[in-house]
Amino acid sequence: FNIIHAHDWMTFPAAISAASHTGKPVVIHVHSTEFDRSGEHVNQAIYDIERYGMHNADKIIAVSNYTKNIIVNRYAVAPEKVEVVYNGAEGQGARRQLSEKRDKIVLYLGRITYQKGPDYFIAAAKKVLEKVKNVKFIMAGDGDMTKRMIEYAAHLGIGHKVFFTKFLRGKDVERAYQMADLYVMPSVSEPFGIAALEALKNNVPVLISRQSGVAEVLHNALKVDFWDVTQMANKIAAVLKHSPLRTMLAENGFNEAAGFKWDNA
Repeated sequence: FNIIHAHDWMTFPAAISAASHTGKPVVIHVHSTEFDRSGEHVNQAIYDIERYGMHNADKIIAVSNYTKNIIVNRYAVAPEKVEVVYNGAEGQGARRQLSEKRDKIVLYLGRITYQKGPDYFIAAAKKVLEKVKNVKFIMAGDGDMTKRMIEYAAHLGIGHKVFFTKFLRGKDVERAYQMADLYVMPSVSEPFGIAALEALKNNVPVLISRQSGVAEVLHNALKVDFWDVTQMANKIAAVLKHSPLRTMLAENGFNEAAGFKWDNA
């Protein structure tokens, strides 16, 4: 082999060790950092491994400028050492016509953990339901905050409007997208956000956190700061109430997402 290509902290020590034995160059690919996963309460051991890998690699690939900035500012890496290569997404869903008669469905699809901002999604759902009655919220995923989110929805009095599916796979993921009127990604810190592309490829309009890599490259998406639940709720309600807005975001987003392919990456 000519090059060693390692993905995220679990593989960095092995990659650097292989390089020291072979003299081959190392490229490390950063999909997520400890600051994305844990905020300011980082696991020092994991941070140390990440920093060790970054400083001993010959080149670093980051999945967004958002992630590159974290690498440069939090790990003291020279900017010229880091290249940004955006992710792609597989497949292309079919265009579909949504019935105007059924309840509207807002989809959250991802791990139910700090990084993904599930509590902001629930808080926004409460505000949406004060304006729009015929709407249900689906939380597809699982994680260390699942039980807390079920209790939070119940505490806010919206437990009957929020459905928890646990992890979905394969055809069930496609079905979730096909049912959705809007996909919401309220991440606190998202290096990229492939699920937003997958939603658009399934002709679902998206509302994404500005604290995400995919927000750098998507133009046909609504964007909001993860912590601004009032603005999040207002934009969700606008999409649900105004079908021309929903159609425009879905069609333009569908066309834009077609350009994000793994072959291109």
